[in-house]
Amino acid sequence: MTDHVTLQWDERGGVTVHMDGSPQSHVQPDDPTLLVFEYVQHLALAIDTLPPGPLGVTHVGGAGLTLPRWVEATRPGSPQIVLEPDEALTALVRKEIPLPRRHRIRIRPVDGLTGVRALGGASADVVVTDAYAAGRVPAELASAAYVLEVRRVLKPAGTALWNLADEPGMRYVARVLATVRQSMPHLALIATHEVLKGKRFGNSVVVASCAPLPLESLRREVARAHLPTGLREGAALERLIAGAKPLDAKGMQSPPPPEAGRWRPR
Repeated sequence: MTDHVTLQWDERGGVTVHMDGSPQSHVQPDDPTLLVFEYVQHLALAIDTLPPGPLGVTHVGGAGLTLPRWVEATRPGSPQIVLEPDEALTALVRKEIPLPRRHRIRIRPVDGLTGVRALGGASADVVVTDAYAAGRVPAELASAAYVLEVRRVLKPAGTALWNLADEPGMRYVARVLATVRQSMPHLALIATHEVLKGKRFGNSVVVASCAPLPLESLRREVARAHLPTGLREGAALERLIAGAKPLDAKGMQSPPPPEAGRWRPR
């Protein structure tokens, strides 16, 4: 363990990575396809709609490496890059929750914006932005400058995913969507019904691309999700974005999470 990272094992053999007291990710070492956190299920759901076979995936944010492990298990041989600046966290996770043999997951100790800028153009099928500091999305990872870099790194038909936390009303999410749309016009949003209806603070997943999204597949995957999940696209998404001002080159942090005791149980 480190000063700001702890690992909490449960009776089923799973482990939750806590950073600064907040749960950051959950890993089931003997079954990486078992995803516990709702937003990770939604990220995986979006990736499941992409063509079969290995995918080149860049992950901005590492923590327990839950999604890279899932990609490796479901799409063996996928070359993956993880940008995670916290070297102590990575060392602890790799020691206590080892990665599978013969994986193609490469971890680089750099922040997201720096790491994405260093990647080659059209080098990734998917870029996943799932990075938090003190429970908030760093401002630069929602900035217009960052979105442009993500678009550059993606292949022409590539998909960008953001895990965003927001308050009821989703005004922060709306501003990020308005920002992303300037560079990648095809958008969708996935979240639980409670979050989409504004009943609680929670996470939603932005799906974006320069190419048309596989909306029929997204609708099908959302309909059979284990959690009560909804999809916003088309006119419903336009209503959410209406009036939202795109973020500038500096971006904006996501709202702070509520106090631990005020989280609504799931």
